[in-house]
Amino acid sequence: MLRLGFPVVGVTDLDRAAAFWSAALHLVVSDEWAGAGWRTLTGPDGARVLGLMRSDSPPEPRPRVHLDLLVDTTAEQDAEVARLAGLGATRPDWDGYPAQPDFVVLADPDGNIFCVVDLSRAPSSG
Repeated sequence: MLRLGFPVVGVTDLDRAAAFWSAALHLVVSDEWAGAGWRTLTGPDGARVLGLMRSDSPPEPRPRVHLDLLVDTTAEQDAEVARLAGLGATRPDWDGYPAQPDFVVLADPDGNIFCVVDLSRAPSSG
């Protein structure tokens, strides 16, 4: 039976990406499937959460698939955006925001786009 695995992010520097994403999401870098071109990040229960794959291709400026990181309040969103910036995330130029966005677009140290979504302002909450 076919099953959905976990997201994989292409990165140029595996150690830097593993440090960023493990700190960002409170994950652990696992020895499972570790190799020169791969890192697996797991949750506290050991479940695989995120894969990091060595890639030489540049990140897409407007990726068709990206990670959404979820928070419950605007205050939590502000705090997490600041914390992620402290870990090395940046705010790319983004002209695709709606009038009252429920998300903030960030990029990881490799330039991969992801969003921090405030569920209290998400369209589905109203």
